[in-house]
Amino acid sequence: MIFSRPELLPLLCLPILFGFWSWLRRGRPIVLPYDHGDLRRGRVLDYLVRIAGLLPAGLAAVALLLWSGPLREGPPTYPAQVANIQLALDTSGSMKDQLGDKLKPDGTVFTKYDGAMEAIAEFTNRRAGDAFGLTIFTSGVIHWVPLTTDLSAIRYAVPFVRPGKLPQKWWDGTKVGNALVECAKLLEERSEGDRMVILLTDGESPDLLNGQAAIIARGLKERNIVVYMISIRNTPPAEELKTITQITGGETFESGDIDALRSVFTKIDQLERAKLVAKQTTWLEFYRPFAWIGLLLLGLQQAAAFGLRFTPW
Repeated sequence: MIFSRPELLPLLCLPILFGFWSWLRRGRPIVLPYDHGDLRRGRVLDYLVRIAGLLPAGLAAVALLLWSGPLREGPPTYPAQVANIQLALDTSGSMKDQLGDKLKPDGTVFTKYDGAMEAIAEFTNRRAGDAFGLTIFTSGVIHWVPLTTDLSAIRYAVPFVRPGKLPQKWWDGTKVGNALVECAKLLEERSEGDRMVILLTDGESPDLLNGQAAIIARGLKERNIVVYMISIRNTPPAEELKTITQITGGETFESGDIDALRSVFTKIDQLERAKLVAKQTTWLEFYRPFAWIGLLLLGLQQAAAFGLRFTPW
């Protein structure tokens, strides 16, 4: 048990001193007709009277304890550390290719982009409380949704960032390195919580060649950014992508169909589940026992006032 205002506890010496004085004092001597007689002193009654004299001191002590704000230890809490997750989605022309054998209800093919957005929606719904952002990239980069806990913003973006919505002559190609650098600038603004980039692409990136992948990865690691790479194609991902994830502490996944893509996000969710920080003790108010003790003492003191005192009048 602790007190929210422990600075008041030294005042308890006052009712303690008053209690000692009340116990040791002789009372007010009064000559009565049976003084100097053969009557016994009545030690039991004397002790009862002295105990009754301690009741005001007890009430004062209880009042001070209540004023000090007693608290008891409650169950510990394990607050989740918020994760800042930037989703970097390749929207180049090749993302319009069919993913697996699945078809949409209207008979059109289910594309790599459709699979990626569907898996992203399921993943974000499982991570309530985390902050998500959506970046689309080809050779250029557009931060379509800033980091936010409003997950509907990402779902509403689906029809607007679909491959082919922007002119191919301006919006095509694949530069993963450039996208990661731009995502890092956003995440660096978040001083609290984990920083993570989940990058989905189906191609290879020329700006990661000649050792650039390791340089970019080291820069990300210095900013405490972990990168998870999802290669949405049937062939193995490029070695440069693996280099980035290995250096930053992430992982590279291969996904050739929608079911595999879902399982990839499930694995990432398990790997980077909101981390538990050190448990924090919760303190709950503990007034009731002291209040009951105070009521009991008050009742006894009122009863004693009817005659259990040194001078009954």
